[in-house]
Amino acid sequence: MQQLRKLVMTELTALLESQTRTRIFASTISNQILREHGAMLAELGASLDRVGDRDAMSRVLQTTLARCANLDRAFVKLTAERQRQWRKNGAQLQRVIDDFSTTTQYLASVLVEKDLFERQSSVLESIILSHEKVSQWKEFVQQILSGFHAIFPFNFFFIAFAEQNELSLYFYYLGDYSDEIRGLVRSRTTQDLLRQLALPDDAPLNIEEFHIQAKNSKLVTIEDVKLISVAVPEHTPGLAGLLGVAFASAVPLSHQEQSIIRSLLSVMVMIVGSSKVLSRTLSELEYYSTHDPLTGIHNRRYFNDMLEYEIPRSERHNHEFSVLLLDLDDFKDINDSYGHPVGDSVLIKIAATICTRLRKGDIPVRMGGDEFAIILPETSLQGAKDVAESIRSSLHGMSFETPDGKSFHVSTSVGVIGYPRDAQSVSDLMSGVDIALYRAKQLGKNEVCVFDADANTPQALQDSRSFVEELRQSLAEDRFQPHFQPIVDCKTGEIFAYESVARLSRADGTTMTAGLFIETIEKYGLSRELDRIMVRKVIEANKANIDRSGRPQRLFINLSAQEIQGRGILGFAEQLCEQLGVPPSSIVFEILERDAIGDMSHMGKFLANLRKQGFAFALDDFGSGYNSFHYLRELHFEYVKIDGAFVRNIVDSKIDLALVSNLSRLCRDLGILTIGEYVESAEILEVLQDIGIDYAQGFHLGIPQSSLP
Repeated sequence: MQQLRKLVMTELTALLESQTRTRIFASTISNQILREHGAMLAELGASLDRVGDRDAMSRVLQTTLARCANLDRAFVKLTAERQRQWRKNGAQLQRVIDDFSTTTQYLASVLVEKDLFERQSSVLESIILSHEKVSQWKEFVQQILSGFHAIFPFNFFFIAFAEQNELSLYFYYLGDYSDEIRGLVRSRTTQDLLRQLALPDDAPLNIEEFHIQAKNSKLVTIEDVKLISVAVPEHTPGLAGLLGVAFASAVPLSHQEQSIIRSLLSVMVMIVGSSKVLSRTLSELEYYSTHDPLTGIHNRRYFNDMLEYEIPRSERHNHEFSVLLLDLDDFKDINDSYGHPVGDSVLIKIAATICTRLRKGDIPVRMGGDEFAIILPETSLQGAKDVAESIRSSLHGMSFETPDGKSFHVSTSVGVIGYPRDAQSVSDLMSGVDIALYRAKQLGKNEVCVFDADANTPQALQDSRSFVEELRQSLAEDRFQPHFQPIVDCKTGEIFAYESVARLSRADGTTMTAGLFIETIEKYGLSRELDRIMVRKVIEANKANIDRSGRPQRLFINLSAQEIQGRGILGFAEQLCEQLGVPPSSIVFEILERDAIGDMSHMGKFLANLRKQGFAFALDDFGSGYNSFHYLRELHFEYVKIDGAFVRNIVDSKIDLALVSNLSRLCRDLGILTIGEYVESAEILEVLQDIGIDYAQGFHLGIPQSSLP
């Protein structure tokens, strides 16, 4: 616009100057004519006085003729100059007109009408992601296209995905079309789409078609259809194999409309790809919320839900059912001797074998570690015992092989209990089957033991319930106390932090370590209460340390799996820190890897809230779970505590040494600090120092103390 303004002003100034010059020139000529005309009249008047003097008259007439000739020449010059100026001015005006026309045409091509922006906004406003829409992403795409069509009418829409061995093309027909038209679309338009997306013409295709009811989808011939496609930009993060989308319309489109549609298609690329990725992720999260990621069978959470369901169902229909609890005998020796990868492969094969011995409708689960459970609906105690014996025998007969070709076998102990014969509640069933399994272990392992309701139930369940009630009472009376075990810097030997571990001060004055009560705490849903007691007392201990030494101490606090489900523990801790003046950065929350990866649906949110409030996070027993590296990639942790089972044997086991070395190197590359647990000798500490572990913890470095030093 500035250039156009400058050009017009320059040309118009030139025109004004030309007009001024012409005016001055015309004035000069006019004055000359007036002078000549006046002189001529004067001479003619004088000649009248000399009529008789022929010579004088002749001279006057000659002079008059000369002046008339001068006047003729002046008029010729005036006319010629006016013609020249008119031609010049006309050319200048034509240039101004041409330049102005060119500029306005250019502006018309780049400026977008307000109406088009409003239509674009209407399409974008309909694209709102939600859990329901993402989980049903195909229907979500149809909904978007229906709104898209109402604002920018079109006939067809295409989405191209790269699958493992083929291209998947999704065809969306806006309106009703004949089989002939659809066939032409599949053949002709597909080739245009492949060409525009730079895909091979002979690529194997899998076409899926969708029909969307729409008005005003007129189509004369397939030749009228014009295709606008947008490919996924290079270097864009994976969008579930999405290659691009295309908009096909027989309606003529202006340049502005095409530009708007291309921008909308660019948004569609991201929305479609992201929706499919999120849908797949949600499906995986939903699957793993009820399934064990290693074996693929159901997990403890699903088992608890189904057991809660099975009791009232069996009661309504007057059915009986049974529960089996299986524990592999001395499985820890397999992990210690051959490594966790071998142990994981054993668990996978055992789970598959268990499933082959069950009926459709039976519910096998992995409870965690090397423990499995089975719910046998509508199964008597004798039938359950037969199933248990069949599984025990099958597992005992299996042979497993190490990477170096060594063979080994695994046996299992099985506890059996029946409903309603032996117990009528979830807690009694689990207590009873625990007792039966313990009895099978006492009998020498590789045994099946049915719970003896007549001999053991009253006292056994009484003991179990009594212990649970003691724990409940201890929680109510605030008799759990934190003890603090030092975590040492491997480079300097100085204390870096302390891990707080729970101890129970019993009514009889004795102290019970966490290993003796933590499983019962978790089994009976008391973890949340214990977590809050420990968080409160640890933060209070840090406040006392600040008052004493003038600085906070970094403290690690263990959390249960329940607390990553958004139950407010972080808000509770943040409030305590604010009240007591303890910096959140001095607190590191710690959770077992098996618990963290068992609830991935909440883990990301939990970590985001944790860091937002200033706390740090440590992943305990890292390396013990299946696919640990996957979760290390997906989630960031400040610290990982390497599973003590690896560290304990690191001096004598080349496998454990290699595993810990690689874990250390991986974490170092990712900017994650490592802590080696179970450091029980100077030799272990020296090895950890050599391979670059950041911090160490264990009885060699210090046992848990009742207070901070």
